[in-house]
Amino acid sequence: MLQPYLEKVRHHQLFLTNLHRTRCTGPPRGKRRGRPRLPDPAPALPPAFGWVQPALFEVRRDFTRFDRREHVRLDNPWLAWARHAAHRLAEAHGWPRRVRLDVDRALVIVLSGHTGGEVVRHSEVFPALRSRGLSVERTVEVLDHIGVFFDDRPSCFDRWLESKLDGLAAGIRRDVQDWARLLRDGGPRSQPRDVATVWGYLNRLRPVLLEWSNRYDHLREVTRDDVLAHLATVHGSQRKHTLVALRSLFTRAKKNGTIFKNPTSRIRVGQQESGVIQPLEAEDVRSSVAAVTRPADRLILALAAVHAARPGAIRRLQLDDLDIGDRRLVVDGRVRPLDELTLQVALAWLEHRRRRWPDTANPHLLINKQTALETGPISGVSVSTALRGQTATLERLRVDRQLEEGLVHGPDPLHLAEVFGLAEKTAIRYTDSAQALLSQAAETGPVS
Repeated sequence: MLQPYLEKVRHHQLFLTNLHRTRCTGPPRGKRRGRPRLPDPAPALPPAFGWVQPALFEVRRDFTRFDRREHVRLDNPWLAWARHAAHRLAEAHGWPRRVRLDVDRALVIVLSGHTGGEVVRHSEVFPALRSRGLSVERTVEVLDHIGVFFDDRPSCFDRWLESKLDGLAAGIRRDVQDWARLLRDGGPRSQPRDVATVWGYLNRLRPVLLEWSNRYDHLREVTRDDVLAHLATVHGSQRKHTLVALRSLFTRAKKNGTIFKNPTSRIRVGQQESGVIQPLEAEDVRSSVAAVTRPADRLILALAAVHAARPGAIRRLQLDDLDIGDRRLVVDGRVRPLDELTLQVALAWLEHRRRRWPDTANPHLLINKQTALETGPISGVSVSTALRGQTATLERLRVDRQLEEGLVHGPDPLHLAEVFGLAEKTAIRYTDSAQALLSQAAETGPVS
């Protein structure tokens, strides 16, 4: 019976014995165990809606009373579109299964009765989702992506500004509030400043503003003698920063026409003498090294202590900035050789990152459980938490590394500027400190 078929055979595939898979009752080897993959939602387009009757008055919805058996409407086109958008965001950002399920449940609660023209406010969804243990951040991200979200939360800056203006006289309060908002938001002829600058200015001026509020009702009553009397109570860098902040405040008030004369004009800041930068003690460095136990914190410590990277530069580092094959590291656009210590802690962190968040799409080198579901950098607090309370902080370690370079390779400002990308004045300051320390060591050294 096989003769006709065998005559047609021209070649035969050989196999090595005992390599074929035997049938077994358990799950096949090589397959990923666990729950089955979530089915993909059906593709959906944005719902089309025309003219919408404006609401006569605002009615806030209470999603905490949502009953799935009574209120669920899975055929709502807005819900279908949101579920499709959530699926695409989950794939792009690497959301785990638990987060996908939470977001899907939250969207059913929020959008089952949604109609065109409505907006979903943060104050409406937060209590309903938080009481059920669902992800508010990821749900808000989906709602904002489809254009139906309205964030009605007061900003952190507004709350902070209200607390700092508390206790000031009404006239002084108006000028200070206008000045603080101009610094943060900018104006037609001024660029917005960093929010940390606004915090520093107002925190420094609040004591003297409270003192003046007890005597005056407006800033135009403040005289030059009042400014000089307050400056006499502070010294060094505090005097300089206080005068800079007062000058900025009164310049803005003068431009607005709320004061007649700037009391800070022709008050000189003065030349501030910079002291000698002192190196860290070995015991302080050992204490900071012992304080870091997590792979991410070890990498942060190495970046600051070996490469003199600032916290902001550490947060901005991308995966592409770390070239393990060529042993190179790019910090703020400057290529640095990758030493053995940094290489080992970087490999340990990458292995931990791969095991902890295998599906993340965040391109930054350092991530945590919040940013693993997003694409932004970690916060500044996450960078500095491990060394909080230590003498050798990240900033002190960075300064000590740059000073060490000047001590080892000689006090050469061009060398320091080339290695670390320092500005001219900063490089000269480190050079002067290194020269002073080397001279002191030579004077106190043993006489041969």
